[in-house]
Amino acid sequence: MKNKFNLTREQNVFVAKRNIVDYIWKSANLEGINVTYLETQAIYDGGIVNGLTVDKIITINNLKYSWQFILESEDIDYDFKILCHLHKLTCDKLVLDQNLGKIRTTPVNIGGTSWKPQFPIESQIKEELAILLNQPEKTKTEIAIEIMLWIMRKQMFIDGNKRVAMLFANRIMIDNGCGIITISQENQPTFFFFFFKLYESGDNMDLKQWIYDTSIDGIDLNNDN
Repeated sequence: MKNKFNLTREQNVFVAKRNIVDYIWKSANLEGINVTYLETQAIYDGGIVNGLTVDKIITINNLKYSWQFILESEDIDYDFKILCHLHKLTCDKLVLDQNLGKIRTTPVNIGGTSWKPQFPIESQIKEELAILLNQPEKTKTEIAIEIMLWIMRKQMFIDGNKRVAMLFANRIMIDNGCGIITISQENQPTFFFFFFKLYESGDNMDLKQWIYDTSIDGIDLNNDN
């Protein structure tokens, strides 16, 4: 699985900033937050949007702050501490304070499947994350996708797992100039078709390949043609 893009970090940040509202809009909808692109743009710009719940507005603003952290913070480790920090940023004012940035201690049910994730264990999460990160035979793009799907399926937080997973994966992508992972609106039904199969089987191959084929955004800034 080759890297589709070979940018500098500065170039990849430029791409991300140019399309940031689109990425936030798609990420919110992936989590079932039904907002339009224009509403997302207005919230991002600090405007007033009538007819939206407070939670939806908070969700968009939290994603804005999370992306700012991803793009502006350099030289951070890809570790459990950052996962928890991203959860704090994305779920601030949306979950109870005792759950913010903490692995869940209550069971969760996944709609659409009878499969139930196990209780997360911090030491196990740290070990599995280290193994996923240390795969020298794989490209950073493949590693980022694998880690994103692992976080999503692990369901380590009470809420916001897909948002945290995509942000964490995109930090890896951006730092290595590999583009941006983003699931378009029209592709989200197909994503969930594969995702429920991943939930039940634990096999990420089909979804990983599909994301690689359909859901990596970027531009060839090094092309002189």
